[in-house]
Amino acid sequence: MVKYKKIMMLVVMAVAALTVQAQSAAETGTDLMHSNGKIYVVIACVVTILAGMFVYLLALDRKISKMEKKG
Repeated sequence: MVKYKKIMMLVVMAVAALTVQAQSAAETGTDLMHSNGKIYVVIACVVTILAGMFVYLLALDRKISKMEKKG
């Protein structure tokens, strides 16, 4: 049982170390995109997708409301 605890702690510490390294790499990528102006393209794409989903959900809600009133 003690052996498994040691192995699990080793795995948890390894994953935590990888997470810390991944976060510092992501900040560098964000800085690079921001300096090139590409971050605005990403933001525009995300906003467009979210707006489309919102409009779709509103249309779907209206259709469902019509069906409920009709039936």
